Amino acid sequence: MEVKDVKVRIPVREQDPKVRATNFDEVCLGYNEEEAMAEASRCLNCKNPFCVSGCPVAINIPAFIQEVKAGNFEEAYNIISQSSALPAVCGRVCPQETQCEGKCIRGKMGDPVAIGKLERFVADWARQHGITPKATAEKKGKKIAVIGSGPSGLTCAGDLAKMGYDVTIYEALHKAGGVLVYGIPEFRLPKDEVVAAEVENVKKLGVKIETNVIIGKSVTIDELLNEEGFDAVYIGSGAGLPKFMGIPGENACGVYSANEYLTRSNLMKAFKDDHATPIFNIKKVAVVGGGNVAMDAARTALRLGAEVHIVYRRSEEELPARVEEVHHAKEEGVIFDLLTNPTEILVDDKGWVSGIKCIRMELGEPDASGRRRPVEIPGSEFEIDVDAVIMSLGTSPNPLISSTTVGLDTDKRKCIIATEETGATTKEGVYAGGDAVTGAATVILAMGAGKIAAKGIDEFLSK
Repeated sequence: MEVKDVKVRIPVREQDPKVRATNFDEVCLGYNEEEAMAEASRCLNCKNPFCVSGCPVAINIPAFIQEVKAGNFEEAYNIISQSSALPAVCGRVCPQETQCEGKCIRGKMGDPVAIGKLERFVADWARQHGITPKATAEKKGKKIAVIGSGPSGLTCAGDLAKMGYDVTIYEALHKAGGVLVYGIPEFRLPKDEVVAAEVENVKKLGVKIETNVIIGKSVTIDELLNEEGFDAVYIGSGAGLPKFMGIPGENACGVYSANEYLTRSNLMKAFKDDHATPIFNIKKVAVVGGGNVAMDAARTALRLGAEVHIVYRRSEEELPARVEEVHHAKEEGVIFDLLTNPTEILVDDKGWVSGIKCIRMELGEPDASGRRRPVEIPGSEFEIDVDAVIMSLGTSPNPLISSTTVGLDTDKRKCIIATEETGATTKEGVYAGGDAVTGAATVILAMGAGKIAAKGIDEFLSK
């Protein structure tokens, strides 16, 4: 394929919005070989690649793209695999626009190179051709426990296995993958085709995964260290405890946290009519929040047949969700009620949601986050007729692990305290990273923390 204008990226094929709004198939169809090679030819192969500094796991982006350009897809995969355990995931859900692509020199005079879509292409090509990463180091004879099989835990475990350690991941749920399987919808991240394959690749490095193990109940960290013979522990348990507004009516039937709603749909397949725990037939939904999780919940509800409103107290400019996710939500028919804040959830005489009372907002002076603070407009109250409300206001770490581990300190947000340099916590031999330390963040930042901790654990055990 000839590149007619190097300033413009090769477009990516997608499902038609009207069609995809009725199914759970993946929205983005990705590049084929010809398209990928054409897009790769736009890369300038900079001597000082700012894109690499923008990647939390420091993939050698110019090197893998040059291999794609030449049609050497297996070598491109080998380059990516040196840094990333989950390339097919990252190529789909990373906020590339603010990371690698945000620093691409091409972006100064046109479109940045589609680094994420190229990473996805390479990972998908490798999966389809049976190419997998391989462990290279000799066995060290030391055991490490990793808590949580989400992106942070999988990354840390994969890196440690490559270094020669005997690694066991303990997962609380019945399926490995963490937020990749319970939090991100099928239409953004296919579970069986993509996530399961990435988890299997980590297992092929020698990592063992035990599911249905709740650390703090089934076994404690102290027991892992003192009785089970582990030399170190990495905590990558994420942040799955949902936050609520504390407004009247939040305990009504039909009020969900986004965490519950997405878990029931993504992990438990509750969108199927014959499922044991179905999501009730909802006609109109208000999703409170403006992040990626809010977009995921809104687009899921839409596919289940509801009219969906995003209720967000700031303007579109301040929406924390990725631009691509907002764009897709709008294309599919999600309604955005911006500069709007809920004040009460209305409840009928049977205890079910019957509506949501809101007030109009305007933006005032910037707050501590740098965004303009929303201020209520007196007398602007109104109601939205809905029969369900999904609260997507962020999450915090479950305190179970920290409360059952001697010497493991947390901050005022109940996040585990760990150093940025190594991931070391206040308890010797115990490391932590990802959302359990930072609070809810992105997949790639959690992966970056897992890599840092793997290196820190190796240095600790090599003393």
